Amino acid sequence: MGIAVHEQTGVFHLYNEKISYIMKRMANGQMGQLYYGRRLRDREDFPHLVELAHRDMAPCTFDGDTTFSLEHLKQEYPAFGSGDMRYPAYELERENGSRISYFRYRSFEIYQGKRGLMGLPAVYTEQAEEAWTLELYLEDEVIHTGLTLVYTIFEELPVIIRSARFEHHGQEKLWLNRAMSLSLDLPDCQYEMVELTGAWCRERYVEAQKLHHGIQSIHSMRGHSSHQFNPFLALKRKETDEFQGEVIGVSLVYSGNFLGQVEVDTMNTTRLTMGIHPQGFRWPLQRGEVFQTPEAVMVYSTEGMNGMSQVYHRLYRRRLARGYWRDRERPILINNWEATYMDFNQEKILTIAKKAKELGIELFVLDDGWFGRRNDDTSSLGDWYPNLDKLPDGIAGLAENIVAMGMRFGLWFEPEMISRRSNLYEAHPEWVLGSTDRPICAGRHQYVLDFSRDEVVQYIGDMIAKILDGGLVSYIKWDMNRSISDLFSAGMDAEYQGTVYHRQILGVYKLYERLTTQFPQVLFESCASGGARFDPGILHYAPQGWASDDTDGVERIRIQYGTTYVYPVSSIGSHVSAIPNHQTHRNVPLETRAVVAYFGTFGYELDLNLLSGEEQQQVAEQIRFMKQHRAFLHSGTFYRLLSPFEGNEAAWMVVSEDRKKAIVAYFRILQPANAGFSRLKLTGLVPELDYTIDDRDYTCYGDELMQVGLILSDAASGVRTSPVPQGDYLARMFVVEAK
Repeated sequence: MGIAVHEQTGVFHLYNEKISYIMKRMANGQMGQLYYGRRLRDREDFPHLVELAHRDMAPCTFDGDTTFSLEHLKQEYPAFGSGDMRYPAYELERENGSRISYFRYRSFEIYQGKRGLMGLPAVYTEQAEEAWTLELYLEDEVIHTGLTLVYTIFEELPVIIRSARFEHHGQEKLWLNRAMSLSLDLPDCQYEMVELTGAWCRERYVEAQKLHHGIQSIHSMRGHSSHQFNPFLALKRKETDEFQGEVIGVSLVYSGNFLGQVEVDTMNTTRLTMGIHPQGFRWPLQRGEVFQTPEAVMVYSTEGMNGMSQVYHRLYRRRLARGYWRDRERPILINNWEATYMDFNQEKILTIAKKAKELGIELFVLDDGWFGRRNDDTSSLGDWYPNLDKLPDGIAGLAENIVAMGMRFGLWFEPEMISRRSNLYEAHPEWVLGSTDRPICAGRHQYVLDFSRDEVVQYIGDMIAKILDGGLVSYIKWDMNRSISDLFSAGMDAEYQGTVYHRQILGVYKLYERLTTQFPQVLFESCASGGARFDPGILHYAPQGWASDDTDGVERIRIQYGTTYVYPVSSIGSHVSAIPNHQTHRNVPLETRAVVAYFGTFGYELDLNLLSGEEQQQVAEQIRFMKQHRAFLHSGTFYRLLSPFEGNEAAWMVVSEDRKKAIVAYFRILQPANAGFSRLKLTGLVPELDYTIDDRDYTCYGDELMQVGLILSDAASGVRTSPVPQGDYLARMFVVEAK
């Protein structure tokens, strides 16, 4: 593994045992892209990969040489206004209005390990030898500005991490109107684009479409990564499936507005760009100022979509998430939201907590409604002090009672929002994002606090820290329940407004950084009206996130299946909730709800006292099972087996590192009539090992389980006579272990 530099030919080759990424300094001094894919042998030059040809009507860099057209060359970080008519990676504007720039290669630096990014979340290394980093320094001599392109390659993973940094050294003022984290030019367009799309209560559905000429894209302009699109896309070959074939994944470590775009030109080449969305973005650069883009994580796999996902899981679980809780077993929790909503008092909470402790739950979480005058969603956001009418002993007193039972105590906050009916709004109406001379949209009866202002971030942080200082709160559910609709920072000048979207999310990161540093043993779970900010940026601070407000056991199969395209099981907040489900009104069996939730952080969101004695026994057994297996479920290798987006069934499994143990989950949504025989092919096992399956009295070798399959239809004579579970919304789980 390493980075080979051939200075005479201008070739840079990043490689490990699995991948190669090759660039070359072109004749005009800019950086060209030669190859990204399966590992190639290194050589001094790859001149045959630079494809030049005469193109009529093409603007050419060199007068008299009609073959050197930037419109048709593959480039590392293409510019606007220099002959390339495709979408650029960046755009700089000068004081005279010119948007033409020309960054030529000047020098490079190579070092072991990886440096962090100022104010931004980033993948990290714990030992320098885990990775190598290449920084290419380019310069535009006319505007006296530097551009540093940063590449990190990991030793054991087919991963390259990219970002860009602008440094202005000139006298005139510049504006950065576009700054992507990466641009990737590919020599053909024979791909399908895979994305994770949806809406509130149905986040991260898997969709795929064949590339076509022109633009196909995903984006958010909501001030957060959004329910609608996740900051991830993949390009896969037509024949690629879950287990085999070529795929390129790109994931953006950012939680604000983003654009992921694929452009296919009429020469059938493909340009993929990912980064901050340029809409509403205009960043001024004075002499001596620097702008750093978020980083993008590229994964190349020849082992299908599962292969790509497993790389993301390993990297994000071990080298993006961080801190005290990164590798620890997460406590099994109960949240009172769907049990009480805001209609509770201390006695009701303690009654639920007592039953939870009795059944084995380890953490009680008090959700919305504990602060200010909060009895419904029309007031008190921003007033982070306890409502003594509900909790006469305050948060400290309630927490003491919970801890005395032998459980941890957690608390819900929504730090980025404010209610008009609040003391904070009365004191600081100028802290609300929105124009002062127009009505402001009030989604969910609340407004967005202006986190682009340091004094706002400091004030909210002080209020939260005051509650955490007591040491009895060990978990925070950090919610964010509406998008930014009115982009205006009151009291700031016109130029500042083009920076607000980005400064807003930098403020969120700043508060996360403060609180996670000041209270390192508090477990933070991110939430954004469910899954509206389930992204790599937040995962850096909060090792788990509430995947969706939809807790329906059937819907969660789809949501969690799509989430695993990028995110590890250990990051997926998943609970067993009441029925009829509060989002879909579906009645899903308790066992099915639990099996789905096992493949996440696991918890409950209901009043356990309302369950029958038999159901309470089931809950106690579910908790015992999760305690026994949670370390394995969160650290094993995850495989998707059957897609819920393709039929009536779904299945996935987790396999231990030594491949001697697996836990398999199978789901069937609706009961078929007079069904035929059925088998489920497993994967990831050792072919020659003999495995036991916990629900049967015979054993199977690994090759049989993978090639023939696990028999599901033990009898097909009918629902009434079948020895295995039947019915709608069925879940079956199997523990498979080597003898």
